[in-house]
Amino acid sequence: MSDEPYDPRFLEGLALFNECEFFEAHDVWEELWADYQGPSRKFFQGLIQVAVCLHHFGNGNIRGAKKLFYGSRGYLEEYRPKHLGVDLEKLFADLERCCAEIIASEEEYPQIEIVPDLIPEIHLDPHA
Repeated sequence: MSDEPYDPRFLEGLALFNECEFFEAHDVWEELWADYQGPSRKFFQGLIQVAVCLHHFGNGNIRGAKKLFYGSRGYLEEYRPKHLGVDLEKLFADLERCCAEIIASEEEYPQIEIVPDLIPEIHLDPHA
């Protein structure tokens, strides 16, 4: 897949993600993930979990967001530092900054609101 053009669903998911349409990005990437059987399958699953993490965070499901924060890292770890044009080091750092308060919280049902200025975006670097 690295020498071929990007799947349009990958690009559509990125556009939706960057518009903070996290549930919609998840839907598009999930369709791609379901059809894809190559070496980037877990990468797509990790992106899906990042999108759902932020969707949950925005809706106040802090426990779900925290779980998916860690789950997404597990799927994406093997693709570091960059994969399919995505700078995963930047994504990890941006997501950690965005989710810092929920990561640090030890409350069972914390009331934490997402800070819009800290929401990560994913921009492709074709050399990555």
